[in-house]
Amino acid sequence: MTGADEKTFTIDDLKARLSTKGYKLTPQRKEILQVFIDHPDQHHLSAEDVHLMLRGENSKIGLATVYRSLELLGSLGILLPIEFGDGCTRYELNTVDPSKHRHHHLVCLKCKKVIEFDEDRLDELEADIALRSGFWITNHEVKFFGYCKDCQTIDHNRA
Repeated sequence: MTGADEKTFTIDDLKARLSTKGYKLTPQRKEILQVFIDHPDQHHLSAEDVHLMLRGENSKIGLATVYRSLELLGSLGILLPIEFGDGCTRYELNTVDPSKHRHHHLVCLKCKKVIEFDEDRLDELEADIALRSGFWITNHEVKFFGYCKDCQTIDHNRA
C-alpha cells in the first residue's frame, strides 16, 4: 500500500536497474511488472496470483518464468518480497524513495487475512538502536499475528 505522494517504480526504472546489473528488459519481465503497475489496489501478490492475472490477459508466460522474474525484481528492489509465515512469498511494488518506511501488516492466524496499517511509531526506537549499536538501519518491517474482528466474533459466538 503506497500513499498518493509516494512514487513507485515504472517500466523505465526497471529498464535502468536491469541495465546497470547486466540484464535485459525482456517482454516477460515487462509484462510481469506491468501487472503490479496496472493493479495498485492488489497487494501481496504471489507468483501464482501474478500467473493467473497474466493468463487472464491471454499471456503465454509460464509459472517458472514468473517465479524467476519476481525473484529478480525483488533482488533489484523494484518489488518487495513479503513473508507471512505460511511459506509463500508475496510481492508488492516498492517505492522509489528508500527512506520511506513500508506499511506494516496484521495477519489473522485463522482466516489468513492480511490487514495493512501505516502507523509507524518505531522511528524513535530505530534511532536509539542505530545510535547504540552503530548499525545503519535503512528500513524495518513489522508483522503482528493474531485474530481479525471477524474471526474473534466467530469464536465468541461458539462459546
